[in-house]
Amino acid sequence: MRVALFLAFLAIAAGYAVWKGGGPERVMAAIALTMVGLDKLLHLFIPPNFVSLDTGHLVIDLFGAGSTVALALLAHRFWPLCIAVLHLVPLLAHTSRILSAGMHPAAYLAMQVATSWPVPAILILATWRHQRRLARGGSEPCWLSSSRPSTPTTARP
Repeated sequence: MRVALFLAFLAIAAGYAVWKGGGPERVMAAIALTMVGLDKLLHLFIPPNFVSLDTGHLVIDLFGAGSTVALALLAHRFWPLCIAVLHLVPLLAHTSRILSAGMHPAAYLAMQVATSWPVPAILILATWRHQRRLARGGSEPCWLSSSRPSTPTTARP
């Protein structure tokens, strides 16, 4: 039941982000949906395993962490930093599992899954704030520019 509830929550958040969000919100929706899709695909072939290192989820979590860190570095928003941190916690779970084979499987599972729950809520809040800025007539760039704008100079004769 928890999985179905989370998937419904994520579907609502992603749908709202795609419908009303800016570029960063849409990218985050795509990242989250890709991670869920990869998870479902993984479980078609390999059952969940929390007794030893779960390499399938390690790969998915590396994708999630790398993608959200890149989003945090490129987006002109604060919220991607929060989600990037949430996606780094599962990597700590995998590292802990490598370092301690005696780690309880429930602890390994909790460290992998628990930080997923705030992601849809943050995405909904981020999309709502984007809409609020637009409604106030605010104009904010979605992406950071890698260089400062040049100032025009007059040509010398």
